[in-house]
Amino acid sequence: MRRRYEIRDDQWDQIKDVLPPEWKRQGGRIAKDNRMMLNAILWVARSGAPWRDLPEHYGSWKTVYTRFHRWQIAGIWDEILKHVSISPDFEHIMIDATIVCVHQHGASAKGGSNFKPSDDPEAE
Repeated sequence: MRRRYEIRDDQWDQIKDVLPPEWKRQGGRIAKDNRMMLNAILWVARSGAPWRDLPEHYGSWKTVYTRFHRWQIAGIWDEILKHVSISPDFEHIMIDATIVCVHQHGASAKGGSNFKPSDDPEAE
């Protein structure tokens, strides 16, 4: 069952090869599942909650934060963004008003409606 803020299977398939392996060549303990860690990081990012409020089913908040910080230092987040931006799915599109240009004749026009409060017959 997919919980709130977790990535879908098709999204995971798109980025799973960019993430570092969960096992180390030199041996040692196997790391926690990358997908679970990514979902935990996304939960914190999307909910806006502090790291310590991470739900228990994701594991220790400190483990998740450590993985987030290591991926940040290694440049993994930059690689994920590059990889995802190659073929956007247009699920969410946002337009920033700072990049929208107005025609020169539309910039100086008086805005608002032509309705004046004194014209309202029900105002009395």
